[in-house]
Amino acid sequence: MSITAKIDVEEYRWNNGGTYLLNGWAVSSQPGRVEVCLLGDGKVSLPCDTVVQARPDVKAARPDLAIRDDRIGFTVRLTALEQMFKNYHFLDVVLVLGEERKHLFTRKIEEMKKGYRDAALLYFLDVEKIIGDDVVLQGWVIDALRQERLSLLDEKRQPISCEIKRVCRNDVTKSWGEEDGYLCGFKIKLPRESLEGEKLILHMENDILTKDYTINLKRLDYENSKRGKIAKVLARKNLAKNRKIIQKSGFGGFMDYVREEVSTEEEKYAYWLKKHSASPKELKKQRKTTFPSMPLVSIVVPLYNTPVQYLKELIDSVLAQSYQNWELCLADGSTKAGLGEFIRKTYGGEKRIRYRKLEKNEGIAGNTNAAIRMASGEYLMFSDHDDLLAKEAVFEIVKALNEHPETDIVYTDEDLVDQTGKVYSSPRFKPDFNLDFLRSINYICHIFVIRKSLAFEAGLVRAEFDGAQDHEFILRCCERTKRIVHVPKILYHWRAHEGSTAGNQDSKRYAIDAGRRALEEHYQRMGYDAEVEYTGVFIVFRTFFKPKGTPLVSVIIPNKDQSETLDQCLRSIFEKTDYPNYEIVIVENNSTEEKTFAYYEKIQREHENVRVLRWEKGFNYSAINNFGVRHAKGEYLLFLNNDVEVITPSWMSRMVGYCQREDVGAVGAKLYYPDDTIQHGGVVVGIGWFAGHVQSFLRRVDNGYFGRLIAEQDISAVTGACMMVERAVFEEAGGFEEKLAVALNDVDLCLKIREKDHLIVFDPGTELYHYESKSRGNEDSPKKRERFKKEIRLFRERWKDVLDKGDPYYNPNLTLCYGDCSIRREHEVPEVYQELFGGEK
Repeated sequence: MSITAKIDVEEYRWNNGGTYLLNGWAVSSQPGRVEVCLLGDGKVSLPCDTVVQARPDVKAARPDLAIRDDRIGFTVRLTALEQMFKNYHFLDVVLVLGEERKHLFTRKIEEMKKGYRDAALLYFLDVEKIIGDDVVLQGWVIDALRQERLSLLDEKRQPISCEIKRVCRNDVTKSWGEEDGYLCGFKIKLPRESLEGEKLILHMENDILTKDYTINLKRLDYENSKRGKIAKVLARKNLAKNRKIIQKSGFGGFMDYVREEVSTEEEKYAYWLKKHSASPKELKKQRKTTFPSMPLVSIVVPLYNTPVQYLKELIDSVLAQSYQNWELCLADGSTKAGLGEFIRKTYGGEKRIRYRKLEKNEGIAGNTNAAIRMASGEYLMFSDHDDLLAKEAVFEIVKALNEHPETDIVYTDEDLVDQTGKVYSSPRFKPDFNLDFLRSINYICHIFVIRKSLAFEAGLVRAEFDGAQDHEFILRCCERTKRIVHVPKILYHWRAHEGSTAGNQDSKRYAIDAGRRALEEHYQRMGYDAEVEYTGVFIVFRTFFKPKGTPLVSVIIPNKDQSETLDQCLRSIFEKTDYPNYEIVIVENNSTEEKTFAYYEKIQREHENVRVLRWEKGFNYSAINNFGVRHAKGEYLLFLNNDVEVITPSWMSRMVGYCQREDVGAVGAKLYYPDDTIQHGGVVVGIGWFAGHVQSFLRRVDNGYFGRLIAEQDISAVTGACMMVERAVFEEAGGFEEKLAVALNDVDLCLKIREKDHLIVFDPGTELYHYESKSRGNEDSPKKRERFKKEIRLFRERWKDVLDKGDPYYNPNLTLCYGDCSIRREHEVPEVYQELFGGEK
């Protein structure tokens, strides 16, 4: 037998009348692709859906198999399983290649029924830890019958009284093919001191079966203790890693690493926040500071049945401001009495606090406008009625206004604070002004400060958009000015509780419709013909800019041999692309296999819009693409690797729509590895101390940091593996830099385009697979390594100012060591740079 195969996943699902799923790989020493056949009673071929996938991991791990084409993976789905159970006694899984057949395994129907029955209740725990004084359990349960009987028991199987909060888990519903909005997720939080015994039992049941998951409290206590965490860091399996840290950072650096590893996320962030907040000494100095301009800042707050304790904490945070020239405008639309009396009694002597009881509740928009009309300051600063300001918040904003006197709008970073007002978490480190990101999600949110005259010019807050009124207002304001400044500091603490959207994304579902309408009207005012769709993630939208006409797109693909890989790419273009007017320009460079040239002849005969050009010189990615552009006929240039596969039928239409905007110079796509993890979600200039991909290796269903992986956004650069540029813009920028033969040429082009005042857009709605190996190193030979170092040096010299200032679309508080958007550490040195250059910078 020449066929070798392995099944990695065998699953049952309760959809489509029951689904049986197999995922694995099969390869033969003979040419051709191995087919997977499912046979009822060993005779009847059952109709199933098969998706072929690349498996570079197998190719790398099994060199003995001499795999030529890594598209050896498969996912097979057999639906209508319940009907099959009635018709057959067993199922054979058989591999077929020409006349060759290999029996893989047999499943008896009774055996399959048991597996299917077990799948009626699926679960997984993501979080099982002690946070502070509480035991926290988070995960998901998919109940095929939707009976949702979930409870927590003690070790005597007695019910424990606690709240089990059910939440949406879009990552889970997408992965398992469940309907959007299904509340399969759960969160449980209860005091550790309230629990007795050594274990808890998470009990799940429906009318078909029951399942239990046991939580060992003794183990949980140890794992979450300092001692347990230190033991984990110092475990034998981490010995090599720890030695490397000591060699690189010294014993002191290793101790810092251990200290960070044993701290909880809350402890890490609390330490960071304390270190980056103004100290008492700094606050004292700020109070004595006199700026050239000392504008009155009106802090406008709409009130509505605000809990007195929350209001007190907000007002006290305003009174603690180190900058003193402010006024607090409180417009009260409450239906309950008491707030006015509390304010007069507690703060009656403070003239800067202005309170007005409204005749009626006018809704969030009307109440906000009432507070605005109370304001006498030059600038308006917006705050919710239950949140907190950092003590230096107004000072930092006025400082920014003095540094940039022409500024119309200022916004800052923020985090969440719990109901006690003491525990801070989830910092929102934002980019500098990013219009396309703002269109996808209201990332500006808090703090938002605007010149009062501009707010009135824009028309204040509109009640018909309640639920998304702040997003709609900010969009209108930003349409009227480009003088927008971002202060990258945590100056606002957003209260997370059940009544707020910070604590419960489902508490204001009406906001989705309002947000969609806000964007639609924004695009109408801007003159764009655009369609807005909700992503399913609160409250993130996606836009399709409809192309004007069908201008010719030239798809430029460099290629050397790998005819199977190229064929996969081209077939996906021909079969899935809905855009009608494109040509494909293949730039042949130094192929040696006869079958490659035979394939070129074949594909040109079959498709009249395909041309093959010959590049006679050595490999130089930049020169090859520039050569392709000179022979291309299109108004738009789509640079494409030969190892990609189209997923989104509208991919080319979406890219043309973006490129036709006058402010856009280039657009890039969201690319996945074959295992549905992220290969490309945009490029950050400065990662690794040159440039790198951000959010790589996360799952396809992940939203990414601050929604980066699902939200359209302006970005410094995108990969040339799939990038569209208008020809006029490409020529204006001077094309690809041919001194950068292999590395960073796409990033260099994007930065040259940005120098010409064009935007680079990352569009996550344009999706492709990229069959680049995850395990591929930076360079695999001394010669290539030296070339890579040379190109990095050239890039760093050319773009020194950009690197020194930092990527405007990446917050300076985030790490440059990795693309994971974690908080930047002190004295960090990226490993990739350290390996290449040692201590040189």
